[in-house]
Amino acid sequence: MSQSTVTREEAGRLLYAALTPHPPIMVPAVGRGQEVRVAETIQAMRRVSREIEEIKPETVIVISPHGPMFQDAVALAGTPQLSGDFAQFGASQIRLSLANDLRLVEAIQEAAGNCEIPTVLMTEARARRYSQSTALDHGALVPLFYLTEPYLNREQPIPFQLVSITYALLSLPEQYRFGMAIQEAIRATGRQAAIIASGDLSHRLTLDAPAGYRPEGEEFDRELVRITASAQIQDLFRLPSVLIERAGECGLRSFVIAWGAAEGLQVRPEVYSYQGPFGVGYMVANLGVGGSDPNRRILTALLDEQRRRVNAGREQESAVVHMARAGIEAFVRREQVVDSPAELPPELPERAGVFVSIKKGGQLRGCIGTTEPTQETLAAEILSNAIQAATRDPRFSPIQVRELPDLEYSVDILGVPESVEDVGQLDPDRYGVIVNSGGRRGLLLPELEGVETAEQQLTIARRKAGIGPGEPVRLERFTVRRFK
Repeated sequence: MSQSTVTREEAGRLLYAALTPHPPIMVPAVGRGQEVRVAETIQAMRRVSREIEEIKPETVIVISPHGPMFQDAVALAGTPQLSGDFAQFGASQIRLSLANDLRLVEAIQEAAGNCEIPTVLMTEARARRYSQSTALDHGALVPLFYLTEPYLNREQPIPFQLVSITYALLSLPEQYRFGMAIQEAIRATGRQAAIIASGDLSHRLTLDAPAGYRPEGEEFDRELVRITASAQIQDLFRLPSVLIERAGECGLRSFVIAWGAAEGLQVRPEVYSYQGPFGVGYMVANLGVGGSDPNRRILTALLDEQRRRVNAGREQESAVVHMARAGIEAFVRREQVVDSPAELPPELPERAGVFVSIKKGGQLRGCIGTTEPTQETLAAEILSNAIQAATRDPRFSPIQVRELPDLEYSVDILGVPESVEDVGQLDPDRYGVIVNSGGRRGLLLPELEGVETAEQQLTIARRKAGIGPGEPVRLERFTVRRFK
């Protein structure tokens, strides 16, 4: 399919977009009576089902957090038939199977590529390569159970095809841009389509919640409901990253993609329900998409706002961060390694371990560090690790020139590690931690969002090193000086 095909507007149109939760307990065969506690949510889901049945879409696009997920590439299911069941929840008799709209999948990939959003087509072979499954996950299955219920009850064939998408861990503006690519592909293929953005809100609403209690959980849910009902979409991008992290949500990226798919369209959103009886927030909402609205285009304004914030930060950045940024920009633009400056501020050590972190739109984009000095000078250590963070972090693709204006940096200069006897001597707000066991070593920096106890810090450091919970470890702690 050529680019001219993708950009040509045909009869295709986004007819409907909804935000839905996905607790398996909402399915009666799984809930076994407990589903009565989410009766309001079920009623709202059936309302969404009726509305989709009335508009008769050719294709339903489901966006889920629980399929094969990649750090920097959106995963699209690529098998001809998309199937799954609730066996892992004790209801293997509930099985769904729908035809995959591969033509629309191809168009989404091409439209996403045109706006530089990477995608991965999850065929059977590729799923095996990444040790993943092509089966529909519960983030897709739960809303699909309600969408297909009317047809299955009447023993009628399901009249729409499916596209199944798992979002990537990209920045929120990139998620929004991917949503716009979906709309472009819908138009180009002539599809009449509906979108279901599947995701739960905070998982930390009560003391017995799956992820424990955090007061920020209720605040996050209240904000999401307000933003959705008022269509103040810009406020999604202004949510503090610490609030998002502490809420323990899984739906924000799905929802941002759905809003991106409605860029330039009329919207009249309505929140049908909100509940949190199991300590997890469940919201059902209809975005109320309509015809074209040329005045409702917010991505440019969002990117301008983000760029202003980044530029304001750069005007106040420290000499240490300026050095890291200059080193990265020279290497990414020209593959040039800049010379180290003759000297750094005198209060800094001559040599030290250094971590350089890069963020884009509030999301980590690269982080590489050394626990002990490996270069002759601190400046050389900073420059070396900065370039490594930009180009060699195995979790991310190398940073491109087009990304440079949107990046934010921090540099951590590590103190000398000291041995500690037990977890009581750790403090995640003050000290980083190093765990050692049989040649395996894991490190976690201090003051990380979402890490609030020494036990959490230790668990994550163990996991990074591949050290099991019961294995003995030698502990070290260290201080850092963080520069922004």
